[in-house]
Amino acid sequence: MITPVQIEVCANSLESALAAQSGGASRVELCSALIEGGLTPSPAAIELARERLRIGLHVLIRPRGGDFCYNDSEFAVMRRDIEFCKRAGVNGVVLGALQPNGSVDRARVRELIAVARPMAVTFHRAFDMAVNAFLAMEDIIVLGAERLLTSGQRGSAMAGRELIAELVRRAGKRLIVMPGAGINDGNLSELIAATGAREFHLSGQKKVESRMVYRNPHVFMGVPGLPEYEIAVTDADMIQRVVEAGQRQTGAV
Repeated sequence: MITPVQIEVCANSLESALAAQSGGASRVELCSALIEGGLTPSPAAIELARERLRIGLHVLIRPRGGDFCYNDSEFAVMRRDIEFCKRAGVNGVVLGALQPNGSVDRARVRELIAVARPMAVTFHRAFDMAVNAFLAMEDIIVLGAERLLTSGQRGSAMAGRELIAELVRRAGKRLIVMPGAGINDGNLSELIAATGAREFHLSGQKKVESRMVYRNPHVFMGVPGLPEYEIAVTDADMIQRVVEAGQRQTGAV
């Protein structure tokens, strides 16, 4: 029997989370600040998402942008955010930490996973910055995470598909390897065939024009040169196309 494909949507807001659900996603990974690779969302966003979603809700635990080597104060924030997620009834958390030498920070990840239980745990794309992919995956398995999000240590899952396929093969039933980065309805079928993965991660975003009429062209609140007057949100229609592409590939329709 072929295992159906599950689609996890990286949602940058409550609106995006609801769009993901509308499009047929299996699960939402709620975050903020995708321009920085994703940060922990606000408590209000987490609580409202939990109230309004009928599908699984995982929350990204990442206190800042940049690398994944955390100091004591950042680690304390991560612990507290995980504790909040547990109280809020979240299904899982998405976390990761590395040592300066590029290995998994086993001590801190072990402690974070212990704090998270009984929630599910995904080790995020900090893995893609690890010095040795196979040793890092074995550490993640031993530490007890259920899932690994990865682009195969490349800029996109398509570019990293050969490594992803080998990770899927080596992991077997010990760990779910979930490709992410650059996935859409045009390449999902190829990724399923190339990697053997059955869970996939994407944001599926579209740009929405700002409702502002007056626009000051001389001030940037974010990165200079990036659009100030458009908003990125998950596109329910795009998610539906991805879900349907996965169903066709696995004969689930």
